[in-house]
Amino acid sequence: MTAGQTPGKSGSRVGSKSSGPELYDFRRPTKLSRDHVRTLQLVFETFARQYTTLLTSTLRAVAQVSLVSIEQLTYDEYVSGLANPTLMVTLSVDPLPGAGVLEMSIGSAMACVDHMLGGRGSGNQPERPLTDIESSLLRDLLGRILHELRYAFESLVSLELQVMTFEYNPQFAQVASPNDLVMVASFDMKVGETETVATVCLPFAPTLALLEAHANQHISSARERMLRENAAVMLANRMEDVPVEVTVRFDSSLTRPEDLVDLSVGDVVPLHHVTSLPLTVRAADVVFAHATPGSAGKRLAVLVVDPPPPDDGPPRVSSGRPLPSTHPAVAKEYA
Repeated sequence: MTAGQTPGKSGSRVGSKSSGPELYDFRRPTKLSRDHVRTLQLVFETFARQYTTLLTSTLRAVAQVSLVSIEQLTYDEYVSGLANPTLMVTLSVDPLPGAGVLEMSIGSAMACVDHMLGGRGSGNQPERPLTDIESSLLRDLLGRILHELRYAFESLVSLELQVMTFEYNPQFAQVASPNDLVMVASFDMKVGETETVATVCLPFAPTLALLEAHANQHISSARERMLRENAAVMLANRMEDVPVEVTVRFDSSLTRPEDLVDLSVGDVVPLHHVTSLPLTVRAADVVFAHATPGSAGKRLAVLVVDPPPPDDGPPRVSSGRPLPSTHPAVAKEYA
């Protein structure tokens, strides 16, 4: 698709393939990249589908709106290519600076009003400004159309669109300076027997900023996702080499403070770890295995075994004084 072509020149339609070299205007370099055009194409094709559904259901007539082209023009080129008279609905496009335009022929606007009043919307519609009653009816329809345009742009920005004025002479619609760049989407519009062209005009610079922010967001998201995945792999690889302090413990026992105070060298404190139960293997005080004590050569060792069945019994409290190392109870407990 070519951006920056003027009305009357061989503009390319959406999805068409170029059969030859394209003219390049060095006075106005093309700023809409192919990615930008694809994004706008998705937005305005969504709007065209919603627009079609809205017209069909509201007017109860056969309606069809389809996207034709997306162009980058100066505002003067845009208004010079419009019919006179035509219906230009100027819009506020908050939070974007500037204003926008929703343009359609007076014939199609009259056909819409005719359908809303129960008429057939024939092709012979008067080419004149709308009356107050006709304007009021059309404003209701325009509010719904702008809702669909807002919906189509939700992936880029949350627009607050409001109708400001109706203009019938394009030269009187002071939306932008003549040399300001605008982005223009053109649509084939059919309502009943009336077939015309409708356009949507938005300020170019703010729209371009939205497109670039949207593209950067996707690039950043993909880059961040790749960085997170790489970091997870590196962390998993490094975790295998990190030294971890592992301890093998008996079950804890409760004792009285007076027994601890009276401890002396040579005393033996009897533990209440049942000899048939394995010891716990811990890392950072978290039990991750069980083992039985033993030796490997001249060094103490443990053999990892299956965990014991759960035991909900309360811990036993050590009673009495510490036993001397020769006490027979010690030998019986740990024989």
